[in-house]
Amino acid sequence: MLHHLLNDATYEMNFHGVARVMIEKLEHKNEAVSRQIFRVFQRAYQQEAQLIGVADFPPLRRWVKDIERTNSEFYGIKRHEVLAAVIEIEVTKQQLDIHSLTVDPEYVRRGLADQLIRYVLAQMDCSQAIVETAVANSPAINLYKKHGFVEYKRWVPSHGIPKLALSVKWAVDTVN
Repeated sequence: MLHHLLNDATYEMNFHGVARVMIEKLEHKNEAVSRQIFRVFQRAYQQEAQLIGVADFPPLRRWVKDIERTNSEFYGIKRHEVLAAVIEIEVTKQQLDIHSLTVDPEYVRRGLADQLIRYVLAQMDCSQAIVETAVANSPAINLYKKHGFVEYKRWVPSHGIPKLALSVKWAVDTVN
């Protein structure tokens, strides 16, 4: 339905016999697309808030207009014409910053987050990737560790939810 609103940059993957998944760059400046992203964010972050045991979860305060205005890039996976998973990234000076990785609760445990991480780590021209998550979010921490991320920092921000930061580094090919 909204295929014409999605960027031409698509990527198809097939991991170890898993059904082919198409990852698409999402044009978040378009209101219809940003509404789809918002829906996934709200559903996924409500579930995460329950998982980590908080009533007031800052990502749930993000609105459609906030998504439209950001300079981040968004990539997504659709299932049956419905946006099922979204990764939000920003690349600066050889560093990939994963701002968010969300999967609609209806589509969890199907490898979608894993495939989005694989995609951005393989496609972005970077030597390091970083991500932050709640200390209590062990499923996310385990997923990132599976991809080589290691914890490098813990802190408690002003909202009071303990967080940790993870990073992974790799060599960048240089051509002389």
